Amino acid sequence: MHTENTLPYNGKLAVLYEQNGDLADYQHLSERLAVPLFHAVDAQTPESFFLTWRDGCLKLLDKELLKKGGLTVEIEPRPGEQRSWPAPKEDALAHALGRKTKTVIDATTGWGQDSLHIFRMGYTLQCIERSPIMLELLTDAFQRLAHLDWMQRLALTPPDLLAGDACTVLAQLPTPPDCIYIDPMFPPKRKKSALAKKSMQVLRELLGDDLDKEQLFAAALQATGKKVVVKSPDDAEPLGGKPSSSFRGKLVRYDVYLKN
Repeated sequence: MHTENTLPYNGKLAVLYEQNGDLADYQHLSERLAVPLFHAVDAQTPESFFLTWRDGCLKLLDKELLKKGGLTVEIEPRPGEQRSWPAPKEDALAHALGRKTKTVIDATTGWGQDSLHIFRMGYTLQCIERSPIMLELLTDAFQRLAHLDWMQRLALTPPDLLAGDACTVLAQLPTPPDCIYIDPMFPPKRKKSALAKKSMQVLRELLGDDLDKEQLFAAALQATGKKVVVKSPDDAEPLGGKPSSSFRGKLVRYDVYLKN
């Protein structure tokens, strides 16, 4: 899966051992991320965010979530998404990706919800993520995904997870994918669900906004075989200028840029 940290520790994160599972797993996690390992958290603990295993999942918590469930990469379909595999290619994202598309790279994987939707629609998918924290959460999720009954019954393997800055990774691809998908973090303007709002809030506090959206778009257009699809709020300016086509979902828009 992944082998190295791509962003340095910024003093906000620790691993928390709650007497749940093998202590060695927590020690290895703290060593991989080069962050402290705690057995308890109190008001004087300087770190704001914590990784721990709960309910069979690796979870990210802040101090508000310590007594709640925490945030994890969800591997089940979102409400309204089909549970069959491959799921029908019927929504706005599917139309943007296209029926002739076979291979997709998600260059901004994050919490992986769009990635997993793309995977469940039957596309051959690779996922790029530059945050070592999100890489750990995604690795845990893809391991859980591999053990689901339908994955094993159909002899499917989870998407490949590529660690690193997307601009660098895309420039080194051995084979261009049919499509590169980009979902950069835009400033929040619309009301979202409490969980979605919390997950994005935590991600912003840990990682900051995407300040290199334009460079990523240029790198994606250079690296793709056929097209780039950009997800954005429906009121945002198109990232790459006038797109070849656009498909609207609920509060979001998928702009398609064809490679010349």
